[in-house]
Amino acid sequence: MKVHYLTVGPVAENTYLAINEEAGQALLIDPGDEPDAIQRAIDDSGAEVKAILITHTHFDHVGAVAEMARRTGAEVWVPKLEHHVLLDITSYTRFPGLGPFEGYDAEHDVEGGEKLDLAGFEVEVFFTPGHSSGHVSYAIREHNALFSGDVLFQGSIGRTDLPGGDMQTLLNSISTLMRELPSETTVFAGHMDPTTLAAEMANNPFLAPIR
Repeated sequence: MKVHYLTVGPVAENTYLAINEEAGQALLIDPGDEPDAIQRAIDDSGAEVKAILITHTHFDHVGAVAEMARRTGAEVWVPKLEHHVLLDITSYTRFPGLGPFEGYDAEHDVEGGEKLDLAGFEVEVFFTPGHSSGHVSYAIREHNALFSGDVLFQGSIGRTDLPGGDMQTLLNSISTLMRELPSETTVFAGHMDPTTLAAEMANNPFLAPIR
């Protein structure tokens, strides 16, 4: 697996392309903004996008979902508890001057516990609320990869002061990921650079309560 990411939009969100080089297929994860830039990355990869995976529905992670679904023809997987937000992103965007955003009616809902066969990968879905009420994370164990959305960052964690956020719930979600996945798992987060579960457990100051 080759992972390509580009940072897009006004709050520097990471959009990921997880490429199965043998199959010539890819997963597009959290297309937040700048669809032309995302399309160039897809074209450069030479891979066909087979699925669009959404970790949560804050505007910076879903602003380009509808456009990329049109361009790629790929179906969309979204957290079940946040399906309604994706339908009407603008109404749930509480920051002035942002939007409007085109909503999208996702073809598939996920709740955590699913194992999806997509683009030649087995994608395991973890329910990881705390930053938002329905947040999920996607793991590809075979390649020690975790797409964590806004749950865990390099040296930080997702904010919990937005609707649906809760610090203890977020720490519980991170504990689940630490317990269930190998420590060498690479964390491809929604913001900032990639890290590993081991590095964050050892050094992340926000994880002191669970360390």
